[in-house]
Amino acid sequence: MKLSKRIQKVKPSATLALTALANKLKSQGVDVIGFGAGEPDFDTPVQIKNAAIQAIETGKTKYTPAGGIVELKQAITAKFRRDNGLEYKASEVTVNCGGKHSFYNLMQVILDEGDEVIIPAPYWVSYPPMVTLAEGVPVILQCSEENGFKLVPEQLKKAISSKTKAIVINSPSNPTGAAYSREELEALAGVLQGKDILIISDDIYESIVYDGRRFVNMANISDALKRMSIILNGVSKAYSMTGWRIGYMAGEESIIKAVETLQSQSTSNPTSISQWASVEALAGDQSVIGDMLSAFARRRKIIAEGLDAIPCVSCRKPDGAFYAFPCVSEVFNMRGWAEIAAKYKGEFNSPMLCSYLLDEAKVAVVPGIEFGNDNYLRLSFALSDDQITKGIVRIEEAIRKLL
Repeated sequence: MKLSKRIQKVKPSATLALTALANKLKSQGVDVIGFGAGEPDFDTPVQIKNAAIQAIETGKTKYTPAGGIVELKQAITAKFRRDNGLEYKASEVTVNCGGKHSFYNLMQVILDEGDEVIIPAPYWVSYPPMVTLAEGVPVILQCSEENGFKLVPEQLKKAISSKTKAIVINSPSNPTGAAYSREELEALAGVLQGKDILIISDDIYESIVYDGRRFVNMANISDALKRMSIILNGVSKAYSMTGWRIGYMAGEESIIKAVETLQSQSTSNPTSISQWASVEALAGDQSVIGDMLSAFARRRKIIAEGLDAIPCVSCRKPDGAFYAFPCVSEVFNMRGWAEIAAKYKGEFNSPMLCSYLLDEAKVAVVPGIEFGNDNYLRLSFALSDDQITKGIVRIEEAIRKLL
């Protein structure tokens, strides 16, 4: 059977593949430290788990409306009001089977063949493939470390064409942790204002910001920009609920209705039990977020400073999220690199370095090319302080062997 052209254009998620490989090695007794997983290592808070148990015990285990239960939509609109100062009606909100599903559904309902989506790089690995699967064209804009890995107005202005349908703003970012300030968003808004371009605001890491930063998105800038924006979010990162698979989006009612129509013919409703747990997550005690943030802030310091001290490696402290994105371009000029390149043979340098680190140091990290920049690696610091410290020591020892 010949597979479709669309699926042949897409490869598996690199982050999921790496995590699966690390877990396989661990199951075989190999002492691997995995920096790949994009999920908090904390348990889901007990009150959220209890809400799910209660849902099971009271029979809330049947089909729900495709776009989610009323109670969850109300909790989401209340969250937007409380945390973001934004007003949405229940009809302007829909619930999906995870944040990835939200983006996928959105691409399916807004894109026609040849429509362009502007994606700043480094980007989350799944943005371009999901645009491609919807027969759209990803327009990748490289954002330099000198600019904090953030898009600047001049770049955006040059990239907009008659085919531009949308732009993705992921702040704080996966993989760089870059977070836009209000002033930076206002500058980009000046380019977008008045244009028929959808602003896709991926806010999944909004609760994880450091150094007293205050989260802001495009919808906060003005009512006009709110009307141009679709906000994507979910419970996975803020409440350590990655496996519960609940994402949500808010925006123009016609787009939300189209997403629910698509969902009614594909997955149908997100899991009913997870929806009831998410009601508790969004409406219940929010102190759990602060507890996790304190741990992430401590780990951020350990990993950024540790990586920055390694020869030929430099690491900018992330503004938010729980990823370090160190530059390793100088490693590729080290005396021992030619031997590594000859052994692992690849089109790009960062995957070869990752293979070397896995074999030599038993450390699993994600190659930067998967995020659009071959000069970097991505390391999640959603693991214990001891594991982070131990992993950095291993990485340093492996890299020093190339001197």
